[in-house]
Amino acid sequence: MSRVASLLNQPAGSRIVVTTGVALVALATAFALIGAGASGLLVALAAFLFWLAAWRLTATLAALDPAGVVARRALGIVVPALFGLTLLALWELAVRGLNVPVVLLPAPSMIAERFAASLPILWADFRQTFLKAVIAGYAMGCGAGFLAAILIDRSPFLRRGLLPIGNLVSALPIIGVAPIMVMWFGFDWPSKAAVVVVMTFFPMLVNTVAGLAAAGAMERDLMRTYGASPRATLLKLRLPAAMPFVFNALKINSTLALIGAIVAEFFGTPIVGMGFRISAEIGRLNTDMVWAEIVVAAIAGSLFYAGVSAIERLVTFWHPSMRGA
Repeated sequence: MSRVASLLNQPAGSRIVVTTGVALVALATAFALIGAGASGLLVALAAFLFWLAAWRLTATLAALDPAGVVARRALGIVVPALFGLTLLALWELAVRGLNVPVVLLPAPSMIAERFAASLPILWADFRQTFLKAVIAGYAMGCGAGFLAAILIDRSPFLRRGLLPIGNLVSALPIIGVAPIMVMWFGFDWPSKAAVVVVMTFFPMLVNTVAGLAAAGAMERDLMRTYGASPRATLLKLRLPAAMPFVFNALKINSTLALIGAIVAEFFGTPIVGMGFRISAEIGRLNTDMVWAEIVVAAIAGSLFYAGVSAIERLVTFWHPSMRGA
């Protein structure tokens, strides 16, 4: 206990070095015990020690408050990366230590091997699903929702008519819409893009309508005092004020679009596509390939979301929520 207490009282740099060493030794010991066929209790103890040291290391890094901007940004990358690597290591230990069948859950190392060996197939699936269906449907759905919100804002009649219809469309289950879109637009990517349009239209519509109403009464009175036309007020006041709401919808839709396209491919597609591959390989019990497709989807969705967030920082730099960033 005294050694543990002295470790906790050490400076942050010493704790980082010590906990990193303990975590690496515990991880190596756990894999060595698994390779030697040791009892599950010893492996569990080594894995628990690794988790404890990795948790302490992550907590120590997260508590740091460096003065430099570059150091803060680097720390913001290192902490979640370390947390993710810890989860992957525990996943590997659990699968190997418990001898989990590959059909139920493959190890991360096996998924990485399948990923590296299937790059041409994964690229073809990514191009069919993301670069065609997702991008096209995302652009059309978000663009249509944005234009419809501007029209609704200018017309009380459309506000009372289109918003209830938008609510109805948003409540439609994707597993019911996707087969209909496949029958209407065929088995290729246009039918998947149509599903994405349906999924992304309503979030953009609602958020833009709310954003157009976000401009304060004082700012509107000032524009009227200057004799600004409704068009000038829209372009110079209300649309800029609505941008945080618009980008909120864009970020939400960046994930919904990918989910919609993948699910839509379950109901009919050419022999290529992320959804088709997942459906076909799970039927063959090739779960490592299914997980490889999931990794591609996760990376693509994360980068898409990050790209939209980066554009948001450039466009809404004036907003209070962005000043700290």
